[in-house]
Amino acid sequence: MTDADMSSSGIRPNRRLLVGSAVLIGVGGLLAFAGAALGSAALFAATRRWMDQLDTPPRDLAQQGWTRAKAATAAGADAWRHANPPESGPAES
Repeated sequence: MTDADMSSSGIRPNRRLLVGSAVLIGVGGLLAFAGAALGSAALFAATRRWMDQLDTPPRDLAQQGWTRAKAATAAGADAWRHANPPESGPAES
Protein backbone atom coordinates (compact mmCIF):
# COMPACT_ATOMS: atom_id res chain seq x y z
CA MET A 1 0.00 0.00 0.00
CA THR A 2 1.33 3.39 -0.88
CA ASP A 3 0.90 6.62 1.04
CA ALA A 4 -1.66 7.76 -1.54
CA ASP A 5 -3.78 4.63 -1.00
CA MET A 6 -3.77 5.07 2.79
CA SER A 7 -4.77 8.74 2.69
CA SER A 8 -7.67 8.17 0.30
CA SER A 9 -9.10 5.21 2.20
CA GLY A 10 -9.33 7.05 5.57
CA ILE A 11 -10.15 5.39 8.86
CA ARG A 12 -12.55 2.46 8.66
CA PRO A 13 -13.61 1.36 12.14
CA ASN A 14 -15.38 -1.91 12.75
CA ARG A 15 -19.06 -0.94 12.66
CA ARG A 16 -20.19 -3.97 14.64
CA LEU A 17 -17.95 -2.96 17.52
CA LEU A 18 -19.19 0.65 17.38
CA VAL A 19 -22.83 -0.44 17.41
CA GLY A 20 -22.14 -2.87 20.25
CA SER A 21 -20.44 -0.17 22.31
CA ALA A 22 -23.31 2.27 21.69
CA VAL A 23 -25.83 -0.34 22.84
CA LEU A 24 -23.83 -1.12 25.98
CA ILE A 25 -23.48 2.57 26.80
CA GLY A 26 -27.24 3.04 26.37
CA VAL A 27 -28.05 0.05 28.58
CA GLY A 28 -25.57 1.26 31.19
CA GLY A 29 -27.17 4.71 31.18
CA LEU A 30 -30.62 3.22 31.69
CA LEU A 31 -29.36 1.08 34.57
CA ALA A 32 -27.69 4.10 36.18
CA PHE A 33 -30.91 6.11 35.84
CA ALA A 34 -32.94 3.27 37.39
CA GLY A 35 -30.48 3.02 40.28
CA ALA A 36 -30.61 6.76 40.91
CA ALA A 37 -34.41 6.67 40.87
CA LEU A 38 -34.55 3.81 43.39
CA GLY A 39 -32.04 5.51 45.68
CA SER A 40 -33.94 8.80 45.52
CA ALA A 41 -37.21 7.07 46.33
CA ALA A 42 -35.64 5.36 49.36
CA LEU A 43 -34.22 8.66 50.67
CA PHE A 44 -37.53 10.44 50.09
CA ALA A 45 -39.45 7.76 52.00
CA ALA A 46 -36.97 7.84 54.90
CA THR A 47 -37.21 11.64 55.08
CA ARG A 48 -41.01 11.49 55.17
CA ARG A 49 -40.93 8.90 57.98
CA TRP A 50 -38.49 11.09 59.95
CA MET A 51 -40.67 14.19 59.48
CA ASP A 52 -43.77 12.29 60.60
CA GLN A 53 -41.99 11.38 63.86
CA LEU A 54 -41.13 14.99 64.74
CA ASP A 55 -43.12 16.67 67.53
CA THR A 56 -43.24 19.99 65.68
CA PRO A 57 -43.53 20.02 61.89
CA PRO A 58 -40.68 21.74 60.02
CA ARG A 59 -43.08 24.40 58.72
CA ASP A 60 -44.00 25.40 62.27
CA LEU A 61 -40.33 25.46 63.31
CA ALA A 62 -39.53 27.75 60.41
CA GLN A 63 -42.44 30.03 61.30
CA GLN A 64 -41.28 30.24 64.92
CA GLY A 65 -37.76 31.11 63.82
CA TRP A 66 -39.05 33.77 61.43
CA THR A 67 -41.20 35.31 64.18
CA ARG A 68 -38.21 35.41 66.56
CA ALA A 69 -35.99 36.95 63.90
CA LYS A 70 -38.54 39.68 63.17
CA ALA A 71 -38.93 40.44 66.88
CA ALA A 72 -35.15 40.61 67.38
CA THR A 73 -34.78 42.89 64.36
CA ALA A 74 -37.53 45.21 65.61
CA ALA A 75 -35.99 45.31 69.11
CA GLY A 76 -32.55 46.09 67.69
CA ALA A 77 -33.89 48.83 65.43
CA ASP A 78 -35.87 50.35 68.32
CA ALA A 79 -32.82 50.30 70.58
CA TRP A 80 -30.74 51.94 67.86
CA ARG A 81 -33.34 54.68 67.30
CA HIS A 82 -33.67 55.48 71.00
CA ALA A 83 -30.00 55.17 71.93
CA ASN A 84 -28.58 57.98 74.06
CA PRO A 85 -26.12 60.08 72.09
CA PRO A 86 -22.59 59.95 73.47
CA GLU A 87 -21.72 62.79 75.80
CA SER A 88 -19.50 65.32 74.16
CA GLY A 89 -16.19 65.83 75.87
CA PRO A 90 -14.12 68.97 75.96
CA ALA A 91 -13.58 70.50 72.59
CA GLU A 92 -10.11 69.90 71.21
CA SER A 93 -8.27 72.69 69.49
